[in-house]
Amino acid sequence: MNPKHFLLIAVNCLLMTSVANAADATRFIQKDFVIGLWNAPERGDLDKAYNGIAQANFNLVVGTAATNAAGQLKLCEKYGLQALVSGSPTEPLADSPAFMGYMIADEPAASAFPDMGHRIDEVRKLKPGKLGYVNLFPNYAPAWTFGGPTYDDYIRGFIEVAKPDVLSMDHYPVMRPSTDTRPNYRANLESCRAQSVKARIPFWNYFASMPLFDHLDPTEAQLRWQIFTSVAYGAKGVLYFCYWTPRGEGFSKGGAVVTADGVPTRHFDEARRINAELKNWGPTLMKLTSTGTYYISTTNATAIPPASGLTNLARVNGDPVGNYIVGTFQTADHQRAIVVVNDSYSFTGWLTVKFDVPTTQVQEVSKTTGQLAPVLDDSPEIKGLQISFGAGDGRLFLLPNHVE
Repeated sequence: MNPKHFLLIAVNCLLMTSVANAADATRFIQKDFVIGLWNAPERGDLDKAYNGIAQANFNLVVGTAATNAAGQLKLCEKYGLQALVSGSPTEPLADSPAFMGYMIADEPAASAFPDMGHRIDEVRKLKPGKLGYVNLFPNYAPAWTFGGPTYDDYIRGFIEVAKPDVLSMDHYPVMRPSTDTRPNYRANLESCRAQSVKARIPFWNYFASMPLFDHLDPTEAQLRWQIFTSVAYGAKGVLYFCYWTPRGEGFSKGGAVVTADGVPTRHFDEARRINAELKNWGPTLMKLTSTGTYYISTTNATAIPPASGLTNLARVNGDPVGNYIVGTFQTADHQRAIVVVNDSYSFTGWLTVKFDVPTTQVQEVSKTTGQLAPVLDDSPEIKGLQISFGAGDGRLFLLPNHVE
């Protein structure tokens, strides 16, 4: 069978499964790309604080802080947010358009998966259509938590035993001059990508938005790298750790999106800018099914995988050698999508790009409007199509499928 025909059959099967799941009213079905946060506002003027969350273009608050669940839902409803509240579905709670579901557990070991499954089932039975949310360990957690030899065993076991509607994990890469653990971050995302595609459920992940323990305070480019790399691997949600600065060991520098006293830091405006772009991409991202992810260097254009949708990715003479993360996707209407991310958070990338279809057939999804537009040459005076990438930044393109 032609590989492309096989791919179309596989995507159609995913879509048919999604329709089948949607017919089960007890299951949670994600509708919008999630831009979430951990550590909700804890003190002061909570109305003002939740307004700030909305102004920074978040759409999900995870966990209840400084108010009861009913009070939190009222604030979220007022400002167009949703919430995963702390608590149990056995407790009385009026329904609200802001109510996405319950925060069940954070970082359970594999031994807890049967209980996680029981609690997820309880949410489905008592609050049909709501999410029973569990966030998993990263791949650098102690091996005894995995319930098997590998991290993939851990994720696979969770899906098989607990049968979640969303796969979620947290991973905070170290980005220091002397230590760079970002390859491990990518590996973690690939594990989630593969298992979520197989299980036909979305995956989300937390990333570092503040200095914690041995992690430096991230720059905006490092925030972008973490977020757009997740998107390239097919994430349907990204979550900031943290929004409200926690107190305690490991957090003494402060510096989350807002301080422990609720004062916006420089990360507030950074988040507002990035999140606005994600919101504009969101409707398109929610229609995409991941088909692969590739790590491509500009030093070896002949090694570009044919499935990437690219035939050339070359640096302009004099620019630094660069690496790029390329995520490939299939759309519901039989198009292809490509997310290209600059792996450097220190340098911009200026590339001569050649797609596997004529440039006139390539469109880009605007970060400003969310609309499609013909791909433009960023440097018309240089031979070939030039596309620029900010440090750690990504761009989203749509291509037609090949016609056999």
